[in-house]
Amino acid sequence: MKIVIINYGAGNIQSIMFAIERLGFKAVLSNDPEEIQSADKVIFPGVGEASSAMFKLRESGLDNLIPNLKQPVLGICLGMQLMCNSTEEGNTKGLGIFDVDVIKFTQNVKVPQMGWNQIYDLKSDLFAGISENEFMYLVHSFYAPNCEEAIATTNYDVEYASALQKNNFYGTQFHPEKSGDIGEKILGNFLKIPNF
Repeated sequence: MKIVIINYGAGNIQSIMFAIERLGFKAVLSNDPEEIQSADKVIFPGVGEASSAMFKLRESGLDNLIPNLKQPVLGICLGMQLMCNSTEEGNTKGLGIFDVDVIKFTQNVKVPQMGWNQIYDLKSDLFAGISENEFMYLVHSFYAPNCEEAIATTNYDVEYASALQKNNFYGTQFHPEKSGDIGEKILGNFLKIPNF
């Protein structure tokens, strides 16, 4: 199985690569459109600031490539947020895969949300064998409000979508690669999703 992690200069790549290795697979890091298109599974990571990350995607043409991928694609953290219509972070237009706008947490809570929080209302093959209310690791100041494409919910001041799915596109606000055995099981589930 060919797993490609999109390399666009934003992301905590190493921990994702190690998590995939622990599952018995090897991932390739690439920004080459042909290599990304030929992958069985694509992971779109992200740590950093949205407007500069989108600038890098546009610069390399990946902003046009990613929404047209046909194989299972998993966006993680900022990767998931960039797959939405827009984000308030830097007033950035996103890739428009998920029909939701990312907004900032209010001042009622400590921002960023950093640490472990629960996921529930799980609805997807991504969560096969995962119990409700498991704890996942999160670090973020912006969130996708609950919407039709939500496949997991978390509460931090408000209930929000901590995972999204539309067709072959999946996104998690939490970091499965930093969420212990349960996070690894979610990554393993993603790798088992059949190609369309």
